[in-house]
Amino acid sequence: MIRKAVIPAAGFGTRFPPLTKAQPKEMLPIIDTPTIQLVVEEAVESGITDILMVIGKSKRAIEEHFDRNIELEQELAAKNKREQLEQIREISAMADIHFVWQKELNGLGDAVSCARNHVGNEPFALLLGDTILESASGVPVTRQIMDVAEKHQGSVVALEEVPTDKVNRYGILDGTPMDDGVYRVNDFIEKPSPEEAPSNLAFAGRYVFMPDIFDFLVQTGRGKNNEIQLTDAMRAMARSRPMFGTPVHGRRHDIGNKLDFIKTNIHYALKHPDMKDSLSAYLKGLVDRMG
Repeated sequence: MIRKAVIPAAGFGTRFPPLTKAQPKEMLPIIDTPTIQLVVEEAVESGITDILMVIGKSKRAIEEHFDRNIELEQELAAKNKREQLEQIREISAMADIHFVWQKELNGLGDAVSCARNHVGNEPFALLLGDTILESASGVPVTRQIMDVAEKHQGSVVALEEVPTDKVNRYGILDGTPMDDGVYRVNDFIEKPSPEEAPSNLAFAGRYVFMPDIFDFLVQTGRGKNNEIQLTDAMRAMARSRPMFGTPVHGRRHDIGNKLDFIKTNIHYALKHPDMKDSLSAYLKGLVDRMG
């Protein structure tokens, strides 16, 4: 059974200055909830009970968000704001949440390596801290790939279909389809041209790894940009043992750039019971005035 998850959250928000100069990009709000809290909620709903966050400079706000704030709790209790009090208390009680520092930003692979001592000899889920996966089936996306990993007893990468003319933005699967809709991984191609792409199945920001991924991270060493690349270790792993990819039932929301951040907030606001009608009317009026 997979019970541990790792959430890398150490990188700079280089596409979001000046907001991310002192605020972690993972703390950017979707309506009233930080992005990384939505990621943690997905992990917990998938059955994860132990979470390690890999953080770096200027990420203290993440630690504080998942810690208790006794003074705030006392203030809410004194004002009889019971609903808000319960919301605040639930944040720190969702799971056993731990933190480790990535001392130098040497790539995603290096961030994952920081989790080795905590993970030990167990399979674990990896969820990117700035990417929201909204399930379309009622089953959290991380749970979907955990089920595949447990069935096939191997590492699994979540996949999503992307338009062919956009494959050059993603890592793309080269795989062999199996009977159950899962793919056996042959290779990954990083940001290929549409002509070079072996498929239109892209990484979706969720993974399950067997613990030997840490050995492959050590063996592959530094790659592109002189950083330790997770993809390089995954390619080496796939050449020596079974690795799987599975298209997931869900929608990815990447808040890594300003436009997608705005789109994601609008998407969730239009589903929010307290604002969907007012926002819908506002947007319709705005379009009418612009048209």
